[in-house]
Amino acid sequence: MKTACVLALLVSSVAAFAPNTSVSRPVTELAAERREFMSQAAAAVAGAGLFAFAPAANAIRDYEAIGYLGGGNIVDLNNANVRVYLKMPGLYPTVAGKLASHGPYKTVSDIYNIEGLSQPEKDLMKKYENRFTVTPPSADYVIDRINNGLYR
Repeated sequence: MKTACVLALLVSSVAAFAPNTSVSRPVTELAAERREFMSQAAAAVAGAGLFAFAPAANAIRDYEAIGYLGGGNIVDLNNANVRVYLKMPGLYPTVAGKLASHGPYKTVSDIYNIEGLSQPEKDLMKKYENRFTVTPPSADYVIDRINNGLYR
């Protein structure tokens, strides 16, 4: 798909500078000229090797803490999305929103320092404290902690 878009862009750019002498020539002659022009443009693109090397994707392929983002029982407080807390009854949405919108946390016990927590909320977090962990915040995941765009 990307190759086709690049080729279409290149051809349209080159076609914009092609001489326009179609004032009184027959349609078949113009079609033959266009075919010749397009084949030369395609040969130039292929000859230049523009499609030989695709740029590498800038994505983390093997994130070592992937299991803490919601796939297991342990949840990373600094990178996991707010919806992960659905697996822990009572946390979602209020307490989960507070956990996701504060931080980053250096230790799990830092969650008890969130301003405005009620005692029942602290007790609920204490109930699940053994399921929390803290890893360094990763820009790839922090951006989606509160809203990952998934709606029901």
